[in-house]
Amino acid sequence: MARPKIGEFVNQVKTEAGKIVWPKSRETMQTTIMVLIMTTLLALFFLGIDTFFNAVVNWLTSLAR
Repeated sequence: MARPKIGEFVNQVKTEAGKIVWPKSRETMQTTIMVLIMTTLLALFFLGIDTFFNAVVNWLTSLAR
């Protein structure tokens, strides 16, 4: 495969960069809020699972004493 010349490559990059559609401020804020909500929910879920398994392991090890 032949490599394009530097000038041609730069022109292709500019053309492709012009096709980028940036999100609006409102869309960015909504996405950020959704990510924060989902991260918090997952953190609470895994905290509950970890606490449960910690209690089970502690109970099992107390039986072995």
